[in-house]
Amino acid sequence: METPRPDPTPTAEQAADLPGEPDAFQRLWTPHRMVYVGGKDKPLDDSVGECPFCRSPQRTDEDGLVVHRGEWAYVVMNLYPYSPGHVLVCPYRHVSDYTELTDAETVEVARLTRLTMTAVRSVSHPDGFNLGMNQGPVAGAGIAAHLHQHVVPRWSGDANFMPIVAHTKPVPQLIGQTRALLADAFAELD
Repeated sequence: METPRPDPTPTAEQAADLPGEPDAFQRLWTPHRMVYVGGKDKPLDDSVGECPFCRSPQRTDEDGLVVHRGEWAYVVMNLYPYSPGHVLVCPYRHVSDYTELTDAETVEVARLTRLTMTAVRSVSHPDGFNLGMNQGPVAGAGIAAHLHQHVVPRWSGDANFMPIVAHTKPVPQLIGQTRALLADAFAELD
């Protein structure tokens, strides 16, 4: 006897139909993020040879998505951006913790973060920024072995329901195009 196939039509479960006590929290389900959480394109280990933040600056700027190079650190596009223009400021040296940076690296990461904000403002006029470093996997670091500072431009109303309702993340510009615009903006700042 043939096993019946499940109905492929997606349905929404109602919380009231499930076990447990209701609480005051609302849930925002984001299954599209499972590609990132599941480690797509993540190195098998965090050693220097596998680290994308060590490999990226060894490529051409276009191939490595490098926006700007400093003496101790560089700016690179985030391959999985939270918003258009999301970049990372990374030291060249493979260190995992902020306390491991030399004074020169610390100053340059801070300086490049400021320059990045200025360049992004000149290119895309965001209303604000999220800046941050996730130290360790428990803090949300996808690649914990190589320190990186997130610079995430934000616009009023940029958090919408397209990814949840339509399974679509609007990205108005290709990463390579954004990289080129930001690289040009950096060139004008130097």
